[in-house]
Amino acid sequence: MTPNPWQEAVARRLRALHLDSLRRQVLVLAVAAAVLPALAILIVSSRQSHGSRGDQVARELRGLSAEAAWDIGQWREEHLHDLQVAASSYTVSENLTRVQGRAAAAALGRLRDNLNSVRDRTADCDALVLLDARGRVVAGSGGRMSGVQFSLDKLNGLRTSEALVGDAYWDAGLAKAAVTLAVPVRGGGGGGGGGGGGGGEGQPRDVYMVTDQGRLILKAGQSSAELMRTKLPTASTQSLFDKEGMSVIYKRADGQEVVATLRRLPALHWAAVVEMPSAVLREAGGIGGGTVAMLVLALAAVAALAGLLALVTLRPLRRLTAVAEKVAAGDLSVEVLVGSGGEVGLLTQVFKNLVTRVRERDSQGELERLSVTDALTGLYNRRHLMGTLANEVQRSRRLRRTFSVLLADVDRFKQYNDTHGHLAGDAALVKIAEILRKTTRGVDSVARYGGEEFLVMLIEAPIGTAVTVAERIRARVAGEAFEGGQMTVSIGSAEYPAHGDTPEELIASADAAMYEAKNAGRDRVVAARLGDRGEGEGGERREPKGRKARKEPG
Repeated sequence: MTPNPWQEAVARRLRALHLDSLRRQVLVLAVAAAVLPALAILIVSSRQSHGSRGDQVARELRGLSAEAAWDIGQWREEHLHDLQVAASSYTVSENLTRVQGRAAAAALGRLRDNLNSVRDRTADCDALVLLDARGRVVAGSGGRMSGVQFSLDKLNGLRTSEALVGDAYWDAGLAKAAVTLAVPVRGGGGGGGGGGGGGGEGQPRDVYMVTDQGRLILKAGQSSAELMRTKLPTASTQSLFDKEGMSVIYKRADGQEVVATLRRLPALHWAAVVEMPSAVLREAGGIGGGTVAMLVLALAAVAALAGLLALVTLRPLRRLTAVAEKVAAGDLSVEVLVGSGGEVGLLTQVFKNLVTRVRERDSQGELERLSVTDALTGLYNRRHLMGTLANEVQRSRRLRRTFSVLLADVDRFKQYNDTHGHLAGDAALVKIAEILRKTTRGVDSVARYGGEEFLVMLIEAPIGTAVTVAERIRARVAGEAFEGGQMTVSIGSAEYPAHGDTPEELIASADAAMYEAKNAGRDRVVAARLGDRGEGEGGERREPKGRKARKEPG
């Protein structure tokens, strides 16, 4: 974009005044915006009349009460979100299913470690506890948990609600106000999760947090046991709640007359109350018509000056912002033009260099991605997964851990392909690949092994877990709607090192189990048998899915 000639002329004038620096331009604008209105107000200040500040005070009180209520509401939402993320973690759901089994001690240890980790990284959280459906403690973090006192009726209500908020109380051990939050644990063996968060955030002076009954919780960022035993006068409380958002004048317990506004927080059954001395209503305020006129003229002058400065500052910045938005949206072909001096010009040049580097890195990253992924499904390719399997074998051997592999083959895929065409077949493979992504964890590896075969590596998963995952995959595929009708998969599973201590042996064992599933009628999951390490009769190694060994394709 080329500037107009008159814009260039103005820019030259400003550069001659050494105003081509963004810092100087902002300084001049700030001084003008501050000095000109101040001078105008000073000139007419002697003619100002005394007037009521009621409307101004009312606006201030409404703004402060709404801000306080919003802050507390955000505090609640953020902490409930943190609890919901923690309650939905794989670690919680997986270990809750094991707390009644032989691995109960290890499962409880992992649950405690997880709760401690969540507590350590959650602000204002003093303790976390996991409760079952009867209100009994399953596991807890370190710290005080005396505030986790939900009734069984309330805990049962978590089955149909998203969260539970307890009453605020004074925790003598923590020496601060606290409130208990709880969220349900979905899909696990536990019945509920709880977290105790304590301490009030800093509030502006004369701001209170009260319950629906008028009992004080916090005052101006302060909390104490004595404060929480204090109640506002019943008449004052009723008037504030009846006139929510409006100014109410009343006398406090110390005899001082105040004007206050209340704003409810329905989710917590609290309210924010902001007070000011009623004397502020009698202070001088308001401005006359002459003052308004002078202020309008002063603001017009400031606006004119700001408009001139915008020619050499805001316009280039807008152009740079537009380019940045395109780059952020993924358009790396955008051209970055450097047309001005000063800090804006330097910033534009730096951004241009950055875009150039991003283009180069993006090209390199795309080449690397293509080298390890399958072009059709976007999954890892066979070569990459074999390397990953080899690394996992070494790691598991060193750490004495186990892992499993799944080999899935699409049943009667050749018949489906011949009947509905290659495009329909490709679309089916893409949909099955997406199912594999969604039904496995992020730490697992999923690859297209070849043709209609897919290989899944499940990190630190025994054969029992592998069969469960495989059954979930099989059911999802069988229940999915494909263009040509229903499709099914046969899946074989094998565990390291029971069914093989090399990638080839593991795949051969899973392949043998998968072939057994085919012979048994397809659309099923079969686990490799103990002692089956991918060997045939006489100790000969069975080739993994060697097409010549197949009696019946698909």
